[in-house]
Amino acid sequence: MTIRIEDLSSLLPDRMSDYVKTEKSFFLKSLFSEDMENKVNRIIRDVEKRGDIALIEATKRFDGVSLNAGGIKVSNEQIDAAGRGFDDNFYHAVDLSIKRVRKYHELAAAKDWMYSDDTGSTFGQKYTPLERVGIYIPGGKASYPSTLIMTAVPALVAGVKEIAVVSPPSSFEDHSPLASVIKKLEGITDIYRVGGVQGVAALAFGTQTIKKVDKIVGPGNIYVTLAKKLLYGYVDIDMIAGPSEVLVISDGSEDPELTAADLLAQAEHDEQARALCVTLSPENARDIRARVEKLTEKSVRKDIIKKSIDDSGRIFIVRDLDCAAALANAIAPEHLEIQTGDPGALLDKIQNAGAIFLGRYSPEAIGDYIAGPSHVLPTGGTARFFSPLSTTSFTKFSSVIDVSKNGLDILGRHAARIARAEGLYSHAESITLREELD
Repeated sequence: MTIRIEDLSSLLPDRMSDYVKTEKSFFLKSLFSEDMENKVNRIIRDVEKRGDIALIEATKRFDGVSLNAGGIKVSNEQIDAAGRGFDDNFYHAVDLSIKRVRKYHELAAAKDWMYSDDTGSTFGQKYTPLERVGIYIPGGKASYPSTLIMTAVPALVAGVKEIAVVSPPSSFEDHSPLASVIKKLEGITDIYRVGGVQGVAALAFGTQTIKKVDKIVGPGNIYVTLAKKLLYGYVDIDMIAGPSEVLVISDGSEDPELTAADLLAQAEHDEQARALCVTLSPENARDIRARVEKLTEKSVRKDIIKKSIDDSGRIFIVRDLDCAAALANAIAPEHLEIQTGDPGALLDKIQNAGAIFLGRYSPEAIGDYIAGPSHVLPTGGTARFFSPLSTTSFTKFSSVIDVSKNGLDILGRHAARIARAEGLYSHAESITLREELD
């Protein structure tokens, strides 16, 4: 295993975007094949048509677990039993994470606002929480109870009344970290032991057991992500997320072992995870590579890390920090760490990143669990136009328009002129009729 080093020191900042485009086979890998889309569509349509029966058959086929209709929903008693066996330190950590995530999103929550103009008319926005939201929690190679905190807490702060959780059956076996977190969160209304494409489809369409939702959030594997993409329009979704990724900007002022540790923290997610670094010198690049190789051999997940680093790991050498910022903006990473002598000085130059971690004491992993912002972030370059999950992900707003008589007298004739120019004379008439009212 080795992490590849790319020398981009000949490129100026305005060339970084072109470089990323020419290397799109690496940076913008196609996630979905036609064959994959056909397979996912068949499962979706089967769940839409046959409901619980399709869920039961798919769960047996993909998870090797036999369910009956009564076993799809997880009871409070089952959650309580599965969530036992953790020590007080773990529960304290969970409580602290929930508290911090709640506080952050309370501060960030969108609020109704109104203003009055010089005509005496009032305008504004009224925010309303979604009624029912579905959260997908992955199973598989790692269990992610932290994802429930990072999705459910913003939804609860936003005022969502009903929250349904779906996750593979393995998530609810004895000594389940996910169940232990569910026990701590008041406001989770429904929990279902179905995962994969079939679980997402059930949330979108509803079945005999599962009530449909307005929006589906939460990360999943490539099949779950494709299912969300195909179901968008039947329901809203948070984003189309690909493999997780980190980009570390290192100017050589920090210990290369810290940089290497953060790259491995990303690579251990799965074989497709992307661990990237931008540095200013060949010497620092080689030091980081050596530390990556050393730390990998000590990791309990070294097989996953080796595959990830071989396929998707890179260290880029650039001429200065302006070039580093330009490359970061072109890549638009999910996580961006700035490990420089003055990380704040680079912040204003960053336009495209899901989450930005400043300085030696802000590793990405602290954001994964306890910092406060949600760790559900845009990936695969979509930070150019997507934002992290937040309370606004669970609300919608209505425009509020309250025009005074004086406002109609002043504004109405201008609106009527535009309406007539568009050939919409009834629009103009609906305005002019009101001009005669007291």
